[in-house]
Amino acid sequence: MATTEDRRETDSGIEIKPVYDAGDVAGLELEAPGDFPFTRGPYRDMYRGRPWTIRQYAGFASAEETNARFRYLLERGQTGLSVAFDLPTQLGYDSDDPRALGEVGRTGVAIDSLADMETLFEAIPLAQVSTSMTINAPAALLLLLYELVAEKQGTPGEQLRGTVQNDILKEYIARGNYIFPPKPSMRITTDLFAYCDERLPRWNTISISGYHIREAGSTAVQELAFTLANGIAYCGAAVAAGLSPDEFGARLSFFFNAHNHFFQEVAKFRAARGLWARIMSERFGATKERALALRFHAQTGGSTLTAQQPENNVVRVAIQALAAACGGAQSIHTNSYDEALALPTERSARIALRTQQIIAHEAGGTDTADPLGGAYFLEALTRELEERAWELIERIDDLGGAVGAIEQGFVQREIDEAAFQHERAVAAGERVVVGVNRYAEGQEEDVELHRLDAETERRQVERTERVRAERDAGEADGALARVRETARGSDNLLYPMRDALAARCTVGEICGVLREEFGEYDAQRSP
Repeated sequence: MATTEDRRETDSGIEIKPVYDAGDVAGLELEAPGDFPFTRGPYRDMYRGRPWTIRQYAGFASAEETNARFRYLLERGQTGLSVAFDLPTQLGYDSDDPRALGEVGRTGVAIDSLADMETLFEAIPLAQVSTSMTINAPAALLLLLYELVAEKQGTPGEQLRGTVQNDILKEYIARGNYIFPPKPSMRITTDLFAYCDERLPRWNTISISGYHIREAGSTAVQELAFTLANGIAYCGAAVAAGLSPDEFGARLSFFFNAHNHFFQEVAKFRAARGLWARIMSERFGATKERALALRFHAQTGGSTLTAQQPENNVVRVAIQALAAACGGAQSIHTNSYDEALALPTERSARIALRTQQIIAHEAGGTDTADPLGGAYFLEALTRELEERAWELIERIDDLGGAVGAIEQGFVQREIDEAAFQHERAVAAGERVVVGVNRYAEGQEEDVELHRLDAETERRQVERTERVRAERDAGEADGALARVRETARGSDNLLYPMRDALAARCTVGEICGVLREEFGEYDAQRSP
């Protein structure tokens, strides 16, 4: 046992011993990669058969500028697209809404209507790329827009590949970009599951996100437990809606954070697979391998990036991405080193892209499945993370599951406390952040930053107003009325919403109808 002076532990409070041996992993039996419970990976040969998908999260200003960045990255070896949307879009407001003033195109691309989505993917063959969209409250609308654009290109829904995040529960606990209360939000989520089952069979219908939970200040154990608890809630809602766990379970995906402690992160990814296989098998009776084997996208930790000495972030991102690869991610996004200061420049985005390519082609990142499996330290960490996360999941069960725990404020309080403890430790110098509370320098070097065009918002507002002026007003009004009628009943909402988008109704108009019918969630009134 370490003395107080030299005690070391992870952010989850797991003590790290000076050395590990076989006694720390007594009774360990390693299955082959691709075998239940998939701790060592969902596929037998992992990256030797198919490397992870290289995604670079991009989206800023207008659809035209984001389209240019997509094409720039694809030409340099990116293998999948990942779309970031601006705050008004994420909250279901059009760019000409007074509440959107000053936020249009700031943190992602503004998408108000089918016209914007057509521009966003112009000259990008959707039959040939996999696209991930980080959108939650209005996720169904953005997916429907994507489907409509693909159909215009001549690509049927059966051929589309990608993921829509569609994880509304984590918005209530970690990110805050919700619109409706939890129950109607869960209805839209399961309606999307059923719609894709009928029309987009290759699409991943949800990316259950621990990333934002970790960004909000959680520990690795909390990220695991809260993410999987949310997954349990979605599966329960899908089963209640009459969907098969083997069918919808095969198209669930997860989204985890790749944080700084390399070994803990590798162990976390392995633990997630083992836990989820147990959950799907024991709680939901799934039997198909694709429904049991957790698949995930990883993004390097945005909250770990520092504005001080930003070049250090290149090293942080490389270590985090290597952890994701060693942990068996199916796709990876690497943050750009300047993101603590501004949106990425083309230069910083290229360095982030090349980081993944170096790991894949120079560092041996694709050579063998589960490269650290069997290491005493890693296996002990994996076991400890599983046990602690399972204890926390059981506490959430006692509160009525994820929705009940959120409504009672339990999850939010747990994350707030963890974030407070981390900041306290950094302020006291107990947790070192290189270049911030140790090895700091007085004079920082200037860094080239991306600058947004001040005219972007005006042009976007004009385009949205033009869409409304040129559409068939009667057709649009009728389509919105059908959305309202369906919201009052129990039929699948995606079909009338699709018709409304095809009639050139805007995202804000459709969300406005649903706001009137479902109400808005008010966090101030929650515990």
